[in-house]
Amino acid sequence: MGEGRILWRVMRARRLFSSMIFWGPPGSGKTTLARLIAQELDCEFVSLSAVMSGVADLRRLVEQARRLRNQGRRVVVLIDEIHRFNKAQQDALLPHVEDGLLTLMGATTENPFFEVIGPLLSRSRVFVLEPLSPEHLLVILRRALTDRERGLGGLPVEVTEEALRLVAARSGGDARRALNTLELAVLSTPPDPDGRVRVGPEVIRECLPRRELVYDKEGDAHYDTVSAFIKSVRGSDVDAALYWLARMLKGGEDPRFILRRLFILASEDIGLADPQALVQVAAASRALEWVGLPEAEYHLAQATMYLALAPKSNSTRAYFQAQAALEETGAVQVPLHLMDASRDGRALGHGRDYLYPHDFPGHWVEQDYLPEALKGRRFYEPGEEGAEPGLAARWRARRGETEPGTEN
Repeated sequence: MGEGRILWRVMRARRLFSSMIFWGPPGSGKTTLARLIAQELDCEFVSLSAVMSGVADLRRLVEQARRLRNQGRRVVVLIDEIHRFNKAQQDALLPHVEDGLLTLMGATTENPFFEVIGPLLSRSRVFVLEPLSPEHLLVILRRALTDRERGLGGLPVEVTEEALRLVAARSGGDARRALNTLELAVLSTPPDPDGRVRVGPEVIRECLPRRELVYDKEGDAHYDTVSAFIKSVRGSDVDAALYWLARMLKGGEDPRFILRRLFILASEDIGLADPQALVQVAAASRALEWVGLPEAEYHLAQATMYLALAPKSNSTRAYFQAQAALEETGAVQVPLHLMDASRDGRALGHGRDYLYPHDFPGHWVEQDYLPEALKGRRFYEPGEEGAEPGLAARWRARRGETEPGTEN
């Protein structure tokens, strides 16, 4: 909305160039912004709730829009919670948006790139609204206290600065929640002997709603939170990992899903740097089966802390390099000496010249195990943390190699 920005230019041009979708958390101003734009551009504004409306409501809206267009009026339709419209309902809306009969303004708390059909998205501009900062909420709250027409300005009320800041800090960036809290505090407080309503922080604390975690187990909060959790463990930040773990469990996340992600991380990001990491997650998984929640929170926390503190290595990516080599060369023949000798070994030569490692000192003998087409190829690049350098040193010694950095 700032000077020179896209919505400011739309207002200056006095016309809408495309439909718009406002994506943001509750109470960030999506519906208000749509109404203000329609009002500023002198458009006919119609609001539908995707929760309450169906295809029949859309048909009536289209007929109304045709009549208004004949009168030279442009219709802007706000569809609140547009992600609740199924594909058929969105398809029914598409041709009327495409021919310009309707200008769509969708409001959604869910990611529109997953919830809105592609043809509608391609005809719309997506605007992302962020949660309001406490400073922004203070502006709104002070305005509500002075607005005589739509706010509390007509009442003899005094709200302390500390109380206002408490509302702003505890509303989670949601203007609707902040205003509801202020209204409840003012209207539920009896006036003092001189007729004034005085609201301090103690009254606000009683009126604040229970702090709710924004966590939809199938939506963006689910994927964003688990992403933050895994990146914190990978980045060895124990405090952050425990915070995101608590947030997922408090939000009702399935602990088995968390353990599945930890199982992956134990091999993807730690691997041979600490082979016990996988054991720790397996033990936590077993503990969850035996004791369940909430007691298993101890075991989930222990596994999370262990993995966050463990040395890191991503050398298991060697598997995917081997996989790429398979794609490159195709399924070449298994070398004769590695073939199964139990089936016609004498007649076909399967297993001939195979050297049995246990017949040699150290239970190892040099021989080729890769197909001829891949002879000499290297996939595994050892990590340099934890237990892996020791494991790799023995591997290099058997190959007659020196450890990197010790060639001289």
